[in-house]
Amino acid sequence: MNSKITLSSLVNKLPLLALLILSSCGSRQDIIYFQDEPLTEAISNQNSNFDLRFKTDDLLTIVVSADDPVVVAPFNLNVVSTNNSVIDAQGTLKMQTYLIDSNGNIEFPTLGTIKLAGLTRSEANSLLKEKLGVYFKADSPPIVNIRLANFTVTVLGEVKNPGTYTLQDEKISIPEALGLAGDLTIYGKRDNIKLIREVDGQKKFATIDLTSVNVLNSPNYYLTQNDVIYVEQNNARVRASSYNQNNGIIISAIGTIATIVAILIR
Repeated sequence: MNSKITLSSLVNKLPLLALLILSSCGSRQDIIYFQDEPLTEAISNQNSNFDLRFKTDDLLTIVVSADDPVVVAPFNLNVVSTNNSVIDAQGTLKMQTYLIDSNGNIEFPTLGTIKLAGLTRSEANSLLKEKLGVYFKADSPPIVNIRLANFTVTVLGEVKNPGTYTLQDEKISIPEALGLAGDLTIYGKRDNIKLIREVDGQKKFATIDLTSVNVLNSPNYYLTQNDVIYVEQNNARVRASSYNQNNGIIISAIGTIATIVAILIR
């Protein structure tokens, strides 16, 4: 009799065991990024009147032009030629670039070392025109065209196409960057999107709430080069992460054992 009670108790417990296997939940700590970083320090150096500032490791193309091409030749780098071609896939010239070094400087032909880190495009343009002015006539000033060649943003987490995107435009908002990545999946948390940005050599964090219209006035609405956006998984995705494809086999085995035990009891 005691044997039957023990077997009966076992049979009764087998479905509960199966239920526990199926309903086991994954831990948020298993899959959420950047959990241990405090997010209280907002990035506050941007606003709706956004103007990008150059940073260390930026690659710039700088073209100086004037009525007389001979006069500007000493101030321009040669066009890059690869496989006898000077045109890239977009049909533009493959210009050589200036790297902003760890001290925030570039080495410019004839002019030498120039500090550009921390300047906006217009400020850098004015600085170069000022330094070039001594080489040009007052009635024929040079034209300076500066472009950032390596503007990238990275979008990770619960989006359809996560990855790093290189942009032609130097002004892009968070919704536009998420659009490049195919938008959030249904499992992405709309109210806790993380923005990671390097400012003066330090990583800064901020949170973005896309469920609020106030995001349009956020000081972090526009991105800067090398920003990272991370879309956190919601609870449904976290729970789904714990599902084991072997659960079906395990449940089947438990069912078989339950059947055998039931037969033995009879």
